[in-house]
Amino acid sequence: MFLNTDFLRTEEIQLILEKTAPGDEKRDWLPAYHFFICDRDGNKMGQCDLRIGHNEGVYYGGNIGYRVEEPFRGHHYAAKACRLLFELAEKHELDYLIITCNPDNLPSRKTCEYAGGRLVEIAELPPDNDMRLESGETQKCIYRFELGGRGNTGERGNDKGRSES
Repeated sequence: MFLNTDFLRTEEIQLILEKTAPGDEKRDWLPAYHFFICDRDGNKMGQCDLRIGHNEGVYYGGNIGYRVEEPFRGHHYAAKACRLLFELAEKHELDYLIITCNPDNLPSRKTCEYAGGRLVEIAELPPDNDMRLESGETQKCIYRFELGGRGNTGERGNDKGRSES
């Protein structure tokens, strides 16, 4: 299920695999990769992860999550890491990815736009969603990223509940 990730590097950054996590059908969790975002010398600048597949949880929580530490912000490292993760997602034969963020998180919204995402909607989280129940979040910006040169043809109804592993 999990692939070699040694190719996830550019002249500027590299993604170093921290761990993988198998999916859990009972909890509706998808298989995931977890990486450190590092410079070419291996110094950690942040973290990112990629969840493989699609379901309702990923529609609201995203296929990709990222965090760049404060001293390294402002260099588009999160967007550059996302672009590397797009390559890995394509190797898993995914046609598109979802990245979400809170509507008031302007830096993350800019990251999604810089990385080529299309804002599908600002969605109200369902009443039973973990992010609403545990963190009190109520809305998410849903960005869709087409992979492999495909056009933006998908609709929200095609994203939710679909599973591709």
